[in-house]
Amino acid sequence: MNKPLRRIAIFCGFLVLALLVRTNWLQYVEADSLNTHDRNRRVQIERYAHERGNIIVDGKPITGSVETDDTDFTYKRTYANGPMWAPVTGYASQAFDANQIEKLEDGILSGNSDQLFFDRTMAMFTGDEKRGGNVVTTLSGAAQKAAYEGLGDKKGAVAAIDPQTGKILALASTPSYDPSSFAGYGSEDAKAWKALEEDPDKPKLNRALREIYPPGSTFKVVTAAAAIEEGKVDDIHAPTDTPDPYILPNTRTEMVNHAQGCENASLNRAMEVSCNSVFAKLGDEVTRDKMVEYAEKFGFNNPKVDTPVRAAASVYDKKMDRPGNAQSAIGQFNTATTPLQMAMVTAAIANDGKLMQPYMIDKLEAPNLDVIKKNEPQEMSRPISAKTAQLVQEMMENVVTKGTGGNAAIDGVTVGGKTGTAQHGVGNKKRPYAWFISYAKTDSGSPVAVAVIVEDSQGTARDDISGGGLAAPIAKAVMQAVLDGKK
Repeated sequence: MNKPLRRIAIFCGFLVLALLVRTNWLQYVEADSLNTHDRNRRVQIERYAHERGNIIVDGKPITGSVETDDTDFTYKRTYANGPMWAPVTGYASQAFDANQIEKLEDGILSGNSDQLFFDRTMAMFTGDEKRGGNVVTTLSGAAQKAAYEGLGDKKGAVAAIDPQTGKILALASTPSYDPSSFAGYGSEDAKAWKALEEDPDKPKLNRALREIYPPGSTFKVVTAAAAIEEGKVDDIHAPTDTPDPYILPNTRTEMVNHAQGCENASLNRAMEVSCNSVFAKLGDEVTRDKMVEYAEKFGFNNPKVDTPVRAAASVYDKKMDRPGNAQSAIGQFNTATTPLQMAMVTAAIANDGKLMQPYMIDKLEAPNLDVIKKNEPQEMSRPISAKTAQLVQEMMENVVTKGTGGNAAIDGVTVGGKTGTAQHGVGNKKRPYAWFISYAKTDSGSPVAVAVIVEDSQGTARDDISGGGLAAPIAKAVMQAVLDGKK
């Protein structure tokens, strides 16, 4: 072979080798990124080429699929009671992709998961149409309805958990949206999406998981638990040697009380009427680092709380000064939390100090209803001892029977609770947030712990905004719905 031909042969060999390398690179290295690329419409087309599996609550689907006239997309997602369930399901849209459970479990719901390989293979031999699997949730339809209807036209959120297992029973957020309104690919879907994107009330925001608020006085249960664990309080009925007014450490600033009789009040009395001074002083005595430690045991400062939808990290500041810590101990200053986090705090107290990992997917099913994966309860941490938890329970139950939480009382049932009215905005000039956390207790333990926040209640006078007045009745309705379901 002469020299020019040899060079051409070598050059062609390099081209073939480059083609093989490139092909294998695309097929094995970049396959996943190409499959999930925003501009790869083939993935979306395949996702809606057949009926999508369903998200199940109480044994019934809250989602569905309907045939369309579109040449690309054969089926479109539908939702039953879409606005009520949107914080749980998320959305699956031909034009705007998907989020939350619809996104996280897309492989199962679309039928494309490797876990469904056997089902797809069998369908090829039997001639059956490809179908998606189902996601079975832990939620209670009755509890979700009570939460959603309780919030009504108020801006806010509700999270309810089974303290003994960590199962999420309700997850409501208002204002909400209907995922069906933009499930397709048409101009009306685009208009609906744009309207939601531009809505200043942010109806697509999952406030139960993804918004953080100052917890106000509901955080006092954490401070009380830390003070007892650290030996700062031996007897919850004994005077606490707290002056009124209490001066924040290293300042001349008075800690304002909105209740009477807070001077030297016992911890039990301070919880009952929500004395700021007592809890600010205790937070200082526990110290910032120890308060951070207990807050984190309850789940604060954790950026990876997955339900499986990831919750925003609740915050207890690690670097604040002494007066900042004293203010944070009453749920103000830099302290910020999701409703889910406060439901977790309440659940741990109700479960005698054991915090279970919150989750809302019970199991994944194949199209033939075979169980692919079953989630089991898992312990997350033990923030406090059983003895301390029971003392905090005693105080929370006193809040409902004698204090500010009377609107959550349920006949024949032991209920513990804590109100909160969280100030916020520059100079605390914005309308306060109304909080309520609570649990119901039966002979077999507590089946439900609830956190409710009313972010904005239009038409309610500022002085009438309170956790006991606005949020406690919603919590009561949710607890009652769960208790009725246990009968």
